[in-house]
This record gives sequence, C-alpha cells and structure tokens, in this order.
Amino acid sequence: MQLLFDFFPVIAFFLAFQLTHNIFVATAVIIGAVVLQVGIQLARRQKIGKMSLVSGALVLVFGGLTLIIHDQSFIQWKVTVVEWLFAIAFLASRFVGERTLVERLMGENLQLEPPHWRQLNWAWIGFFLALGAINLYVAYSFSLNTWVNFKFYGVMGLTLLFVLAQGAWLVTKLPQESPPGNSTEGDSSK
Repeated sequence: MQLLFDFFPVIAFFLAFQLTHNIFVATAVIIGAVVLQVGIQLARRQKIGKMSLVSGALVLVFGGLTLIIHDQSFIQWKVTVVEWLFAIAFLASRFVGERTLVERLMGENLQLEPPHWRQLNWAWIGFFLALGAINLYVAYSFSLNTWVNFKFYGVMGLTLLFVLAQGAWLVTKLPQESPPGNSTEGDSSK
C-alpha cells in the first residue's frame, strides 16, 4: 500500500494525461497530487524522505513553470533534473563521510565489503545519469504521448530491471554462511 502511495503523483499525472491528452491539465494534477501527498504525510505526522522532498519540490518548480510559461519542456526536463540530482548526491557521498549514500540507505539490511558498496554506488550513479539522458532523448525525439508513456512505463520498468539486476549482483557479493552442521568447532571425530 505504501508503494502505491509513493507513486500516487505519477499515477495521477499519467491518468490525467490519458483522460484529457492535455499536458497542462496533467501537470496541474501532479502538482495537486504532490501537495495532497505531503499534506497527508504531515497530518499523519510521518517523516517525509529527502528524496521525496526533492522530487516534490522539483514538481512544484518545473510544473509551476510549465503552467505559467505554458511550455511542456519544463515538466519534461523535471525527470532528468531529478535523476541527475540523485546521481550528484550519490557521487558526492563518495567524497563526504565514511560511507556512500547507497550504504547509508541499505547498510542496515546488507553486509557488504567496502569495495562492493563503492561498486554499487557507482552503478546507481550510472543508472541515474543514463535514465536522465534517456528521458531527454525520448522527450525530444518522440511525441508527447510517447514521452508520457515512457515516464510512466519506461522509467518504472527500467528502474525495476535495474533493481532486479542489482539484486542478482548482490547475491554474488553477500557473505556466504556455512550450512548448519558443517562447523568443525567442537567436532569430536577429529
């Protein structure tokens, strides 16, 4: 249910565009959805994540510019700006503090060697940079309808594929636990 709540603004944007085929209506809807989402979280006294705040603020800024100037480019650029800001944050974490951002986010749940955390952090940097570039390519090479579909299906699909690939890679890097009964400690048969 939380996942649906997190994607509520994107889903609202997509549905509004599909129903109206008007990017400005869809932009107004995503702005309203972000405001509603934050309002609900504040009313429930829930912590709002930094990534959600950045993304929400950029929806307000780029969406607002889209509506004020009446230029769809701003809302199309928002995806790229968000992805590239995430890439910068992951890159900066490599040089600030003792742990990378990916380790700070996932370190409580995973035990990895420091070189593997760095590799994973670089993978996320590359992913965010590539996704931002792909967004611009789709926005400027295809129709608005194709871009909206890419924003909904493509971005989520590519993210899911990346997370699955990351999971497969992580399985090979996690410390191996010895099966029960294979311990040689206390073995009286020696």
